[in-house]
Amino acid sequence: MIHVEDKSLVLPDGRTLAFADNGNTSSSSIVLFFHGAFSVGDASRLPHALLDRNVHFIAPTLPGWGRSSPTPAPDPAAGPASYTATLAADITALITHIHPPTRHPHTPLKVYLCGHSFGTVLAQMLYGLAHDTFPLGRHIAALVLLAPHSPPHCHVGYARCMTWPAYLMAGPPARYVPFNALMHLARLLLTGCFSSEATAEAFMRRYVIDAMDDDEREVFALWREEQGLDEGQFEREIGRNAFRSVRRSWRGFLDIPAVYHSGWGNFCFANIENTCPVLVVTAENDSVAPPEMARWLASTYKSARLKVIPRGSHTSAFFHLDDIWDEAFSIEVSSSD
Repeated sequence: MIHVEDKSLVLPDGRTLAFADNGNTSSSSIVLFFHGAFSVGDASRLPHALLDRNVHFIAPTLPGWGRSSPTPAPDPAAGPASYTATLAADITALITHIHPPTRHPHTPLKVYLCGHSFGTVLAQMLYGLAHDTFPLGRHIAALVLLAPHSPPHCHVGYARCMTWPAYLMAGPPARYVPFNALMHLARLLLTGCFSSEATAEAFMRRYVIDAMDDDEREVFALWREEQGLDEGQFEREIGRNAFRSVRRSWRGFLDIPAVYHSGWGNFCFANIENTCPVLVVTAENDSVAPPEMARWLASTYKSARLKVIPRGSHTSAFFHLDDIWDEAFSIEVSSSD
């Protein structure tokens, strides 16, 4: 079993949504995971905390990445909310396809929304939608944000948290420079890094492994041993996913600023109907999704808890997923008591 965007769904409008899933496909407890940039839907390795709880893990590939079709061109009449509306329709179609109502006639679904890095933007979009717009929102049991980004239209100081690369590609310059010129330039500079699985692996090795300090390298080595991975296997896997993510199209990458500054479907903290717990996870040395954004989110969401990984980097959460999910389920149970 491959479990890396090995399945696909033809959506009602004719587009394709690629995805992977793992775990108990008959379970009414669903973990819906949104990956970050330069990745695809990957369900090949589940943490024990999810396996022990018999959940169904579903990882769609984000629009415009991998084998997933991009969202339609923005509709001027629909306004900035059109991306979020399309996302909600796509995810509704996916969940309804995998878990039709007749499968769980007496047990309501419990959906745990989770995202990493740019994927936290999509997870928060769905979490913040009105239930009339996204009926599955009524079934959200928890929101888990790994290395999150804050909504720029709500977080006034978001840009001050960013490093220079993030500032140029997702901050005010990316929004106001015409013709999306900065992202097109970045694509030209990055194309050679993702021209093959080997070059993508080398890039991700520099981006992930070289960003670790000695303490985190020890944590990574222990995690790799627990997972039964050979040395270099993890780097090969994320390199393969990165190569696949842009092999067909760079549309997902080019759309990052537009999506980030889309308004998130009129997202507003004061109007969020969900009251379930939110777990915000950051790493002390994350230079991509700065801890300041995570702290702001944890202080702004209702019923939120902040978890900080000491001396960690942008991908540290993946090496602590058992602890993260144990905590997420713990606060979900506590909130329902």
